[in-house]
Amino acid sequence: MRNKLLVIGYLLLAMGGISVAQDNIIDEVIWIVGEEAILRSEVEEERLRAQYEGMPIAGDPYCVIPEQLAIQKLFLHQAELDSIEANESSVSSQVDMRMNYYISQIGSKEKMEEYFRKTSTEIREEMMTSVRNQMIIQQMQSKITEKIQPTPAEVRRFYNQLSADSIPMVPAQVEVQILSIEPPVPVEETERIKSRLREFTDRVHNGTADFSMLARLYSEDTESAKRGGELGFVGKGQLVSEFADVAFNLTDPKRVSRVVQTEYGYHIIQFIERKGERINCRHILLKPRVSSDDKYKAVQKLDSIRIQVVDSGMPFEVAVARFSEDKNTAMSGGLMTNPNTGASKFEYQDLPPEIARQIYSMNEGDVSQPFMMMNKTKNKEVCAIVRLKTKRDAHKANLVDDFQVIRGMLMQKQQAQTIDEWIRAKQKEIYVQIDPAWSGCDFQYPNWVH
Repeated sequence: MRNKLLVIGYLLLAMGGISVAQDNIIDEVIWIVGEEAILRSEVEEERLRAQYEGMPIAGDPYCVIPEQLAIQKLFLHQAELDSIEANESSVSSQVDMRMNYYISQIGSKEKMEEYFRKTSTEIREEMMTSVRNQMIIQQMQSKITEKIQPTPAEVRRFYNQLSADSIPMVPAQVEVQILSIEPPVPVEETERIKSRLREFTDRVHNGTADFSMLARLYSEDTESAKRGGELGFVGKGQLVSEFADVAFNLTDPKRVSRVVQTEYGYHIIQFIERKGERINCRHILLKPRVSSDDKYKAVQKLDSIRIQVVDSGMPFEVAVARFSEDKNTAMSGGLMTNPNTGASKFEYQDLPPEIARQIYSMNEGDVSQPFMMMNKTKNKEVCAIVRLKTKRDAHKANLVDDFQVIRGMLMQKQQAQTIDEWIRAKQKEIYVQIDPAWSGCDFQYPNWVH
């Protein structure tokens, strides 16, 4: 479990630093940390934000929030002394994603501006500052704790000192290999899609239709369709190569690109604006329809592959290398990677539901029957078979099987202690002034005034 300090970034920055609209707040300086002021309005904004997000605050928010803001400023002050800076390209990319998310959730850029009572430029500037600070704080905390590397002897000693109630349960975990193919799409269907997109292009070019209107009505990229097909500012690396190669060569906002094929389907693209190495554009996505007949053919093909594995002794890894159309797993013998951890082990709830249903009653080494599932990355149906590589039932953690789990517990404890000690030492070095009306609190760190 993370300590309180390590989650301040979420408490204070989860909403991207966007000020929640508020009325009738008389502003005043309530804390001074070094040369930085903490304003009453900042505290109120964070309180409203936490309330909006449903995030509980452990204690009086008018005590907890100012202290957390003060701790944040301690990190930022030290980072400035240590010349720690955020990567501006990473900051911009993160802000672009957050801006696009807000627009998609609220409905439009105009509605977002109305909601926050700020222009999109003001929202972006505030978000840039917030994300930049978040990244700097993370780097600063990493620097403070970088030498913490528990030895095997320390891990064993830590484990042996744990009470029986403190030893965590390790949930049931599995490793799964997958082989998937996409049902074939008839040439006639592909041509139908292309013809439809060319029709849209002609309508835009001859002035009988607006690109954004067509995107709202027909694009099968549901998120961008809400915004008239607009993607927001993105870098080339954020787009699939086929799309990026065309989009980054567009310069005329009045023209529409040729039809572009990607793994997601077929697109036409309209350029909006370029800022340095990032562009903003609109697109319309149409996906070929796969018939029941085509799905049946894919199931038949996978069934014959399964027979080669189960009955003829072909290693599953060989079958994956020969037949799988999943680029993400083809080079690893089909072994799936948990996006939450980066490791190969999954808890059942972390698996796609179609796969979880298949493997729940399987034994190690079993190969499933072919089944249809949704590839959420591509947002399209694929046909798959899966092999249960390993299965471990829920159990109390032990040093033999779960050394890394125990080591992680110890590392988190040592990191929390190190950061706690750092804050207490930093309190003694920096000037702090608290308005008397805000000083009567039971602070987590009591030595703010010295």
